[in-house]
Amino acid sequence: MRIVYFTHSLASCWNHGNAHFLRGVLRELIAIGHEVEAWEPEGAWSLENLLKDHGEEGLDPYRSAYPELASRTFGRKPDLEAMVGDADLVIVHEWNEHDLVAKLGRLRARGGKFTLLFHDTHHRAVSEPKAMKAYDLSAYDGVLAFGETLAEVYRRWGWGDRVFVWHEAADIRHFHPPAVEGERSGLVWIGNWGEGERTKELKEFLFRPARAAGLGLDVYGVRYHETAKATVRRYGGRYHGWLANARAPEVFARHLATVHVPRRYYTKLLPGIPTIRVFEALACGIPLVCAPWEDSEHLFRPGSDYLIAPDGDSMTAILRDLREEPALRSALVASGLETIRARHTCAHRAEELLAIVERIKPLPFSGGVGAGLVAHRPAAVPNDNPHPSIPSPEGSHQITTLMGSQGEGGRYA
Repeated sequence: MRIVYFTHSLASCWNHGNAHFLRGVLRELIAIGHEVEAWEPEGAWSLENLLKDHGEEGLDPYRSAYPELASRTFGRKPDLEAMVGDADLVIVHEWNEHDLVAKLGRLRARGGKFTLLFHDTHHRAVSEPKAMKAYDLSAYDGVLAFGETLAEVYRRWGWGDRVFVWHEAADIRHFHPPAVEGERSGLVWIGNWGEGERTKELKEFLFRPARAAGLGLDVYGVRYHETAKATVRRYGGRYHGWLANARAPEVFARHLATVHVPRRYYTKLLPGIPTIRVFEALACGIPLVCAPWEDSEHLFRPGSDYLIAPDGDSMTAILRDLREEPALRSALVASGLETIRARHTCAHRAEELLAIVERIKPLPFSGGVGAGLVAHRPAAVPNDNPHPSIPSPEGSHQITTLMGSQGEGGRYA
C-alpha cells in the first residue's frame, strides 16, 4: 500500500506532540512493507521555533533515532494531484490549513481512488469548535480520533460510524528501558507550560509534592515564560528547556519517577484521553504517578500500571513511598511495560489503521458531515480489549499492600 500523510511537521517535535506518534507509526508501516511519504508545509511554526532556538543541530536526535524517516515540504501553491499520485491512503492531520484540507477533499471528490482520512489528535474540537467545524471534510471517507470522547464529538457533528477511535501509542523500538540500569535519582517532568490551563494543577500535583517529598525535580519543555521559570525555581526545581523527544528515554533512565498532570481539557471536556506522554513513560520503564484522570476506555490498569493521586497530599505520600520502596517501583515498571507491549505499541496502531482502511475501502464515498449517515457503512473498529491476557482495571490486582495504610494506589473514580 502507498500511504501519504500530510502533517504539520515530522521533523520537529517542538510543542508538537503528534510528531511523537507519527514517527513511530510510520516507521512500523514501513517495517511491514508499505510505502510511506510524509509532506509538511514550508515554514511550519514548530520547525521554525526549533531551528530558531537550537539550529540544525536540534534535528540531530530525530535524524539519529529515525534514519528511515524523511519528509518533503510544499509551498503556498502545492501540486496536490502530483503529491498524492497513486496513493492508496491519504491521511491529513488536523493541524493543517483549512484550504489544504478542502483541496484534498475536492481531489478525492473528483474521482480520486484513494481513501481519505482526517486525523484529529487535539482538543480543538471542544476548545475551538468553530475553527474545527470550518474544515471542509465533506469528501472525506472518515475521521481518526485519538480518543472515544473526541470521537463522540464527531458523531454529534454527523459522522456516525465513519469516525474511528485511533489511540496514540509508544514506539517501543525507541522508547524502552535502558539496556543497563544506572543510578536513578529525583523526579522528572517533561511537558510544555502552555497558556495557564494547568498552572494550578502543576503546583498542586508536581511542584509542592516534589519539594515536600525531598525529591529533586528536573523540568523540560517549551513556552515557559519568565514567571513560569521563576515558579519552577521557587519550588526548588531545575528548568532545562526544550528536550528533543528522541532523547526522552535517556532522561527517564536517570530518574526515579515521573508525573502526569493532564491539561484541564483532558479531565473536563475530553476525559479518558491520556495523551502520548503516558504511553512513552510506561514504555521506558519509569514509575508513573498521575494527577486525577479517568481511564474511561480501560486502556490501562490504574493502581498497577501507574498510581493515581487524588490530591496534592496524596501525591506527596506516594512520591515518598516511591523514593523509599524499590519493590513498589519495580512492580509498577513491570506492570506498565506488560500493558504497553501487549496493547499500546505503534505496531498495534499500524495494524488497527490497516483494519480501518479495509472496512472503509470497498465502499464509495457518499454524503458528508450533516448529510446523514451513509447506508451500510461498517461499524467502527470495536474498542474491546484485543489482548484478554491483560485484564481490565476492574479485574486487576491493585498495588496497595506496598502503599502502607493510605491506599493511594486504588483506581481513581
